[in-house]
Amino acid sequence: MNLPSYVESVYRTAVARNAGEPEFHQALHEVLESVGPVLEHHPEYVEAGILERLVEPERQIIFRVPWTDDEGRVQVNRGFRVQFNSALGPYKGGLRFHPSVNLGIIKFLGFEQILKNALTGQGIGGAKGGSDFDPHGRSDREIERFSQSFMSELYRHLGEHTDVPAGDIGVGAREIGYLFGQYRKITNRHESGMFTGKGVQWGGAEVRTEATGYGAVFFLQEMLARRGEGLEGRTAIVSGSGNVALYAIEKLHQLGAKALTASDSSGYVVDEAGIDLELLKQLKEVERARIAEYAERRPSARFVPDARVWEVPGDVALPSATQNELDGDDAAALIRGGVIAVSEGANMPSTPEAIAAFQEAGVLFAPGKAANAGGVATSALEMSQNASRQHWGFDDSEARLHQIMRDIHGAAYDASERYGRPGDYVLGANAAGFVRVADAMLAQGLI
Repeated sequence: MNLPSYVESVYRTAVARNAGEPEFHQALHEVLESVGPVLEHHPEYVEAGILERLVEPERQIIFRVPWTDDEGRVQVNRGFRVQFNSALGPYKGGLRFHPSVNLGIIKFLGFEQILKNALTGQGIGGAKGGSDFDPHGRSDREIERFSQSFMSELYRHLGEHTDVPAGDIGVGAREIGYLFGQYRKITNRHESGMFTGKGVQWGGAEVRTEATGYGAVFFLQEMLARRGEGLEGRTAIVSGSGNVALYAIEKLHQLGAKALTASDSSGYVVDEAGIDLELLKQLKEVERARIAEYAERRPSARFVPDARVWEVPGDVALPSATQNELDGDDAAALIRGGVIAVSEGANMPSTPEAIAAFQEAGVLFAPGKAANAGGVATSALEMSQNASRQHWGFDDSEARLHQIMRDIHGAAYDASERYGRPGDYVLGANAAGFVRVADAMLAQGLI
């Protein structure tokens, strides 16, 4: 889709300023092509240079992370934190430890986080961070030493009123524990609210582990309900086998759907009897085994190496692994297989060609910044609990999460109607989040 001339100028300037960062360029284009109708209604945003300021991070931090492995060899990785926008509140966004991490990926994730966090309505800004460190195959002691070195630099840029990280790919409860412990040691402050995703026993929130996967299913449920349909009896195609995929599968099963697939970098399994969630959790959360092991232990399943789940027919799809995992050809395969709705559990897992194919075919499509906002929404609930020294139970926390996802769906749908494309959740989510951030930036002056 072509951009209006003013928006095109902002986009081209941002691309030139951030050369060689294709994921960031892709995220920029997706958002900017949605804001044209908004700018027509709000010329004051153009006059105040809101777009020019929005696409430029407030702060970018890059640093060296030296550590020693178990053989005593010195290793060096690179760390990142991009603090993108704090107009609505302290920076909020996860840390990713994965060899694919570079500045462009962190920028794309941080930019997405601005609007995602705005949609939650919980007063949090957007940021993202991480490192090209690969925790896979590393011992607990190696991960501890790396995490302590990483935090020894990053701590000076964090705080419960400044920047509040959480986990992401490669950063779970173990890593968060090491990171928070080092922050506490260096600062001599037990700021529970400066890190989310903590263990429930020491300040964490119930449902935080489940929140992103649950939230993506709740958003899917809301989209279907708008059409008078539901999840009962549906078959679901889910990619990934990490935290998001596991708990998306769990909530799908609880709501009467049957998840048929799960995957990792080696391939996927399809189980016509429905994924055995306890077996999958045992393999991935306890044994940290490859997905092929599932088929070896489950007679109704088969393993398909070096392939993606989208060739399996199903009613609904939840891409829950990583960015750009679902392209135009994959979308065409899902459409042929009868898919009626797609809810993104991962961040930007669908390429622009895939999104266009879904929309042209009339498939309901929920972008990640809306559908997977349940994780950061529950992180904000964790911050609230830490600030008030309270702890909410699982059922109460899940009910709050469900209501937040209803509210996000309502905001995105209402914006899609307001700006002339009813049911276009991409435009709706981008427009609703953008207006909230833009109004705050306008009110606070040129800073």
